[in-house]
Amino acid sequence: MKPVVILRHLDCEGPGYLATFLDRDNIPYRVVAIDKGESPPADVTDVGGLVLMGGPMSVNDPLSWIDQEVNLIREAHARGIPILGHCLGGQLIAKAFGATVQPNRSKEIGWYDIETIASPAAERWLNGLPQHFLGFHWHGETFGLPSGAIPLFRSELCQHQGFAVGNTLALQFHVEITAAMIVEWTERNTAELATRPPGVQTKSQMMEDVAERVEALHRVADALYSAWLRATRAG
Repeated sequence: MKPVVILRHLDCEGPGYLATFLDRDNIPYRVVAIDKGESPPADVTDVGGLVLMGGPMSVNDPLSWIDQEVNLIREAHARGIPILGHCLGGQLIAKAFGATVQPNRSKEIGWYDIETIASPAAERWLNGLPQHFLGFHWHGETFGLPSGAIPLFRSELCQHQGFAVGNTLALQFHVEITAAMIVEWTERNTAELATRPPGVQTKSQMMEDVAERVEALHRVADALYSAWLRATRAG
């Protein structure tokens, strides 16, 4: 199969657990380091699946690669190539599909409950998932739902935590997170955490029972990634 192409926007926001999952299933992939000046693929000819990771920037920022990625998402979707977005990546998908990305009513940083939104159309993605689970979040903006999107998840602080359109899965929260990534993110963002606005947990709150919480979230990731990979393999 053609490799999964993973677009990374910040060195500490790489594929994380997704890489472990792909390695375990012997799925070929390559990481494009946008943060190091690498360019997104010019087209999707050699792309088996497209993954977009997170980052601190906004999809509304005047960055040249944002338009490149938006166009790549549209091309991949038109060709039926599965697309997966985490946080900023989910917002890029929403933008590509015509939805608005704007500031959330509050920041959402740390471990917060996520509720699944059950429907017949969502069964493919939610099969085997609990009605509620603890997700890891780090965002200040949120996406609207594109036309025709199937809502999948919501939280108390953020109405839209995930949606699907065809073979595309967009997530606002971070199922790819690892304990080591949480440590690095908190160490890099001490000033943001120190202000303690509503919705922002302390480092100690985020590290409480972190191994157990990450392991449980990875079971959610396993289900979502498996549903997404079925479409990838089919391509």
